[in-house]
Amino acid sequence: MKRNGSRNCLNRRSRFGSRERDWLKEDVGRGCVYIYGADSATATSSDLHLVLCTVDTLASEICDGEGRENLYLQLHGDLVRRLEPTEKPLQIVYEYLAGLGFEDLVRIQEEAANSDLSCMIRFYNEKPCQVEQLDRILLSGVYNVRKGKTQLHKWAERLVILCGTCLIISSVKDCHTGKMHILPLVGGKVEEVKRRQHSLAFSSAGAQAQTYHVCFETLAEYQRWHRQASTVVSQRLSTVDLSCYSLEEVPEHLFYSQDITYLNLRHNFMRLDGSGGLDSLCRFSQLKGLNLSHNMLGKLPILLCEISNLTELNISCNGLHHLPSQIGNLFNLQTLCLDGNFLTSLPEELGHLQQLCSLGLSFNNFSEVPVVCEKLTALDKLAMAGNQLETLNLGVLNRMSHIRCVDLRLNHLRRLSVDSLEGNKSVTHMDLRDNQLTDLDLSFLGSLEQLHCERNQLRELTLSGFSLRALYANANCLMTVNVYPVPSLLTCLEISRNQLLCIPDWACEAKKLEVLDMSYNLLTELPSRTLSSLSLRKLMVGHNHVQSLPPLLEHIPLEVLDLQHNLITKLPEMFFFKALNKLSKLEQLEELNLSGNKLKTIPTTIANCKQLHTLIAHSNEISIFPEILHLPRIQFVDLSCNELIEIMIPEVLPATLQELDLTGNTNLVLEHKTLDIFSHIATLKIDAKPSLTADSALSSTLWNHGLAEMAGQRNKLCVSALALGSFADSVEAVYGMFDGDKNEELPRLLQCTMADVLLEEVQQSNIDSVFMSNTFLVSHRKLGMAGQKLGSSAVLCYIRHDATDLAGSFTLTLANVGTCQAILCRSGKPLPLSKVFSLEQYPEEARRVKEQKAIITEDNKVNGVTCCTRMLGCTYLHPWILPKPHVYSIPLTVQDEMLLLGNKALWEHLSYTEAVMAVRHLHDPLAAAKKVCTLAQSYGCQDNVGAMVVCLNIGEDSCTCEMHGHTLPGPGGVISTAKPATPSSSSGIASEFSSELSASEVSSEVGSTASDEHSGAGLDAGLVPRPERRCSLHPVPPSSIFQRQPSCATFSSNQSDNGLDSDDEQPVEGVMTNGSKVEVEVDIHCCKGKSLEPVPPGAEEGSPAAGSEDDSGGLFFRIRRQNSMNSNILLAGTKERCELQKSPSTCCLYGKKLSNGSIVPLEESLNLIEVATEVPKKKTGYFAAPTQLEPEDRFVVPPDLEEEVKEQIKQHHESGAEQEPNEKAAMAPPDEFDTAL
Repeated sequence: MKRNGSRNCLNRRSRFGSRERDWLKEDVGRGCVYIYGADSATATSSDLHLVLCTVDTLASEICDGEGRENLYLQLHGDLVRRLEPTEKPLQIVYEYLAGLGFEDLVRIQEEAANSDLSCMIRFYNEKPCQVEQLDRILLSGVYNVRKGKTQLHKWAERLVILCGTCLIISSVKDCHTGKMHILPLVGGKVEEVKRRQHSLAFSSAGAQAQTYHVCFETLAEYQRWHRQASTVVSQRLSTVDLSCYSLEEVPEHLFYSQDITYLNLRHNFMRLDGSGGLDSLCRFSQLKGLNLSHNMLGKLPILLCEISNLTELNISCNGLHHLPSQIGNLFNLQTLCLDGNFLTSLPEELGHLQQLCSLGLSFNNFSEVPVVCEKLTALDKLAMAGNQLETLNLGVLNRMSHIRCVDLRLNHLRRLSVDSLEGNKSVTHMDLRDNQLTDLDLSFLGSLEQLHCERNQLRELTLSGFSLRALYANANCLMTVNVYPVPSLLTCLEISRNQLLCIPDWACEAKKLEVLDMSYNLLTELPSRTLSSLSLRKLMVGHNHVQSLPPLLEHIPLEVLDLQHNLITKLPEMFFFKALNKLSKLEQLEELNLSGNKLKTIPTTIANCKQLHTLIAHSNEISIFPEILHLPRIQFVDLSCNELIEIMIPEVLPATLQELDLTGNTNLVLEHKTLDIFSHIATLKIDAKPSLTADSALSSTLWNHGLAEMAGQRNKLCVSALALGSFADSVEAVYGMFDGDKNEELPRLLQCTMADVLLEEVQQSNIDSVFMSNTFLVSHRKLGMAGQKLGSSAVLCYIRHDATDLAGSFTLTLANVGTCQAILCRSGKPLPLSKVFSLEQYPEEARRVKEQKAIITEDNKVNGVTCCTRMLGCTYLHPWILPKPHVYSIPLTVQDEMLLLGNKALWEHLSYTEAVMAVRHLHDPLAAAKKVCTLAQSYGCQDNVGAMVVCLNIGEDSCTCEMHGHTLPGPGGVISTAKPATPSSSSGIASEFSSELSASEVSSEVGSTASDEHSGAGLDAGLVPRPERRCSLHPVPPSSIFQRQPSCATFSSNQSDNGLDSDDEQPVEGVMTNGSKVEVEVDIHCCKGKSLEPVPPGAEEGSPAAGSEDDSGGLFFRIRRQNSMNSNILLAGTKERCELQKSPSTCCLYGKKLSNGSIVPLEESLNLIEVATEVPKKKTGYFAAPTQLEPEDRFVVPPDLEEEVKEQIKQHHESGAEQEPNEKAAMAPPDEFDTAL
C-alpha cells in the first residue's frame, strides 16, 4: 500500500474498505482519524474523509498530507483548539477511549475507527466558526453611512465595524492607515430610522453625543446589527464577554475600545504572545476586571502584573504550579481566584496586597495554611477546600485575627492541634465537612456562630456556646456533644444519623431553638422540656426507639412534628387538648408524621389542630379513621398500611383536601356513597381488586416483574425502566432503571436502545465485566450521537446461564452508574449489588475528581451540576464524570426471592431492610413495586420515584440437565441416569403428583415471564449421543441407588386451553373441557430394568395400595374430576410411545420446551406426564402437587362411552403384552436395588 510522506501516515481515504481493515488488523497501534471540513453543520461526503495512521503519527505529518497548516481538535461539540505540530491525533483518541473505560486494545481500535465517535471527539482541517459566535466577537461590512442627525451630510460608502463597545467607521481606501472615527456605544442609543428602509441610527452617550446613520442592504443584516448593538448600549459598565469562543488571541479591533473595564476571556485557549495575546492586554488602560479561568495557561503572564488598575483577577483552572513574584505589583487587587490549580505555596510578595479581601485557594495541593496569609490583613475568609491538609494548627488562626470564615471542606484532616490556651474571638464560621476527624474540640473559639462538620468520623464534639447559632453535625458517630455554656442564641441544631442515646441537656435549655433534627439516633424518650419549648417550631426525631411521649401542659408554637419509625403505641389523651389559655396545645401544628409506629388510634382531639394540612400515619395499626376531615386546611392524608375497617366522613369534604391514601388496608370496604364523596379529591389512592390467580401463576415461572413510577410533585416523569423477561430468544432476562434527574428524554433513549446494545456486546464477549462495561460505554456514545449532553444514572441487570456451565444455574450480572441501585433479597435479607457513585457516599471517587481539579461547590456538586461522579452522558464534564460502570456478578440460588431496582429518590427515603421486609410477603410484583414507591412518598419523597420488583423462582424449575442428548425435565419427571427406564435420584422411586387448575388468568400488569416458547429439535436429532450434562440442582447420582422425595414439579401454560403449546390446540379425545377443576394424582413405582405398565381399573377398586409394593414395577394412575355439578365424562389411560408420537396433540412435545420452561425428553417413563399435560385446562392453568393420594378417587365412565373405554383398555393390554418380552430381553435385571418403600 502506498504511503504518503511518512512511514506512520497513509493516504487519505474517502471510505473504509477491506484493504484498510486488513491493514488495521496487523497491529493494534494502527488506526484512522476522520477529518472534517470547516463547515461541520453542512458537511458533505467530500468534506469528510479518513486518514490511516498510527499512534506515532504527528499532527504535522497529517497536515502535510492534507495540504493544511493546522489541525484542530474539538471535544464533545464544545471548544475547538489548535493541535501542536508534535501532538499525535490517534494517540489522543486512544487515550480518550481508555479514559472512558475501554480496556481491550483491539476494542479501542474498533471504537476509534467508528465514525460515530465524532460526537465526542472530532478533528478539523480548518477552524469551524458559527455565525452567531462571529457576530458577538465582531461585525463588519461596507455600507452607506451618513454623519449627524440632520441631512446636511451626504450618504457615503464606508467600512463599518462593531467590536467590543465601539462602532468604528473608516474610509474604504484609508481603512489601513488609521484614519477612522470611533463611537463609544455604552450608555448610548441605537434607533431605527423610519424614513429609510433597513437603517439604524447609532448615538454615543454624553452631552456632546455623536450620531451615525447606517443603511444595510438586507433585513437579515439589519437585524444582526440591531441585536448586537442593543446589547452593547444597554450596559452600564464597559463589559466585553468573549468567553467560550475557542479564541487564541483578542481581536485587533477590540483595542480601540479603550473604555473597557471588565474583560471575560474564560474557557478559551489564549496564547501568551502574539499581537492579540495575553501580553498585549496591558494596552487596556482602564481595565479593572479580568477573567482568564480555564485557558490551560500553565503559567501566569508576567506582563499582566503591570495592569495597575486591576482589582479583580480570576486565573483558576489553568494548571499553575507557582505564581511569579511580580504578582505583588497589583496593589489595587481586591479579589484573586486561584482555585483548581497545582499550587503548593504562595510567594511572599503576595503580602504586599493589603487591599486583598478575597483569596480563593480551593482545590490546590496545599498541605498547610500559607504563612503569607497572616500578612493579608484585609482578608476575611480562608477558602482552602479540597486541598491536602492533614493537621490544622489552630494557633495559625489566632495569629490571623482578621479571618472570620474558614472553609476546609474535602481535605484530609485527622486532628486539630493547639499551641496555647489562648482563645480566638475572630472566627465566626467554620466548615469542616468531609474530612477524617474523630474528635473535635473547638471550645476556644468563643465567637463561633456556625459550624459544619458533617460526614466525618466524630465520636465526641465540644464547642463554646457563647455565640453559637447553628450546628450541623449529621452523619457522624457522635455519642457525646458538649456545649458550654448553654447556647442562648442557638436556633438550628441538626445532629441526625449519629449514636446519641438522649437529647443533650443544653439543647433542652436553649431558649431560642427553632429547628431540632435528631432522627436516626438511639433515642428512647423525649424530655418534656424539649416538647414544651416555647421557641421550637420544627422537631424531627424519626427513626429512633421512642416508646412514649411526655404530656403537654401548655400551648407551644410547634409547626412540624416528625415521629416516624419509633415504638410509640399510644399518644397521650391530652396531647391535642386545649391548654389553660383555651388554645390548643398544638394550635400552630401544620405537619404531623406518625408513620411506622404501633399506634392503634389517633386521639379525637386532633380536630383542635386547625392549622394542620399534612397528616402521615401509614404503617401503624390504626383501625378507626381519625377525625381530620373537619379540619379547614387539611391537604394531604396518608393512612395506608393500617387496619382501617370503616370511615366516618362528613357529607362535604374540605375544599383544600388534595390527596388521600388508603392503600394497604385489607379490611376496608368503601361503599358507593363514600366513593362518590371521595371522587372530588384530586388524588385518591385505594387498593385495586387483586388478581385471583396472581399467586398461582408466579409459582410456574422463573421470574416475574412489576414496575411502578410516580412523578411526585413534579410536572414530568424523568424515570424510565427496561423489562425483558425473555431476552435474546432464550431463557434470559434483562431489567434496568434509568433516572435522568430533570431530563425526561434521556431515560427514554436508554430504555429503547440499551437492550440492543447489550445483545450486540454479548455476542462479542462472554466475560461479564467486558460486555457489561462496553454496553454502558457504547450507550454513552449513542447519547452523544442523539445530541444529549445531560447525564443519567442507570442500573442494568442481566440474568443468564453461567458462561462456564451453560447447563447449570443462572447468574445475575449487574452494572450501574450514578445513584440507581439494585438489591437482591436472599433468605429474607437484602444483599446490595450496586455502588452509589456520588461525592458523599464514595470517597474514592471524590478523591479522583479532586485530583483532576474539578471544582466541587458547597452543595457537593461537580462544577455545580451534579453530585454523581459516574453517569451516562454529561460529556461536557469529562474527565470528571465518567460512564464506566461498576460490574458485579453473583450466582442465583434457591434462596433468592426477589430483585429490587430503584432510583435515587427511592433509596434516599427507604432503607434496604425496610424495602425487603415491606414487600417480601407479596407475591404480586406489581403490588410490591407500588408499595415501595408509596412508602418512599410517605416518608417525604416529593421527587420522581421508580421501583421495579422482580420475583425470582430460581429453584428446581430452572433445571437444564441433559443426558444422552435429551434435555431432562424438572424433578417432577422420572429421569433416567443410565438406561431409558431407570429413574434418577432426583425423581425417586415413587413420586406423587397433584394438579389443580387456577380459577382465572393472571393480570397482565404482573409483568413478563420467562416461559416463552422455543422450538426444539426433533426426535431424530435428539437421539444423537453426546456426553451427559447435569446442572447443579441434579448432580450425577451413584448407580443402583434410589431416593424418594416429594415432587415439586409444576407445569403451566398461558397460551392454550389444553395446557400444551399453541400448536397443540386439539383437546384430548373423550374429555370435556368445560373449565372445571381437574386433579391428577400419580403414584409411580419404578424398578431398574422393568418397563412401566398401566394398572387395570379393577386394581384400584380392590386395594388402594395395590401395585405399590410390586417389585416388578408398575403404574398406579387415577384421575378424579372435582368441582363440577355435571361430572359425567372422564377418560384415563396410558398410551405407548409410538402412539403418543403419532398423536397430533403430543407429537410436537418430544424434544421441545413447554410454555412453562420445562423440557420434555424422549424417555418412556415420561408418557404419564405427557398424558397428564393433555388434561384440559384453562389458560394460565398450573399444577401444584400435593403429597398424598386420596383413597376415594375412582374412574367415572358414562354409559354411552363404556364400550369405547373397554376397547381402548383392551388395546393397551395387548400392545403392552407384545412389547414386554422385547424389553425384558433388551434389559438385564439388576443385581440389587435399594428402595425407600
